[in-house]
Amino acid sequence: MNAKIAMDYGDYLHLDDVLQSQHPLSPDHNELLFIIQHQTSELWMKLMLHELRAAIRNVADDQLQPAFKMLSRVSRIMEQLVHAWDVLATMTPPEYSAIRPHLGHSSGFQSWQYRCIEFACGNKQPAMLEQHRHRESRLAEVEAALHVPSLYDESLRLLHRRDIKVPDAVLQRDVTTPYVADKGVEAAWLEVYRDPDAHWDLYQLGEELVDLEDAFRLWRFRHLTTVQRIIGFKTGTGGTAGVSYLRAMLDVELFPELWSIRTAL
Repeated sequence: MNAKIAMDYGDYLHLDDVLQSQHPLSPDHNELLFIIQHQTSELWMKLMLHELRAAIRNVADDQLQPAFKMLSRVSRIMEQLVHAWDVLATMTPPEYSAIRPHLGHSSGFQSWQYRCIEFACGNKQPAMLEQHRHRESRLAEVEAALHVPSLYDESLRLLHRRDIKVPDAVLQRDVTTPYVADKGVEAAWLEVYRDPDAHWDLYQLGEELVDLEDAFRLWRFRHLTTVQRIIGFKTGTGGTAGVSYLRAMLDVELFPELWSIRTAL
């Protein structure tokens, strides 16, 4: 009689696969930190994409309550990613210099999951597809993400369905291009925010979006300071401008009218 073998904790989580996926290329002690930092960040990004894509579908279907839960979760994941930089920041410039020659041209700039997150949040940059042309399957996924309406696109379409006037040019815009702030959209959000009792779920949606962008800004800032602390103003391993590029990203606004209305209210 065969004994039944129960699935244990390690089996369920495939821990053998996960814990054997770190393969340092240098003899330096600190490379394991660098690898695990980025692997765990990619796992959190996988969950972020799962939640963001579901939230976008729910907003498109007028199912706001589950969308709010998903967006709240995304903001909390962002907080985890912000604090992850605290661990990497323990790596000093000499320690990073010891492993850098072994990284080749690999760079976080090539993270296809991060690019899909940016696209889902509305920072559509078609030129970024070039980073993924060496992997046809990944390129297809990122390109598909480029063509899907963003979270903000679907939020503005929802306002329109709720009889809040949104300019036709915004509703019919090419969703593969970066969103540009519009006075008509600002007026639409002002209508919501000036009478939250009449538009409570739209008002809450606006605040969920602000929470998400707030967390995203903190992540970008912490990324910038960590990179500057470790490599200064050197060029990134993938050929990017490094700190100067990250500094420019701090000026990107995902949901601009939700910030500008603060002044008008």
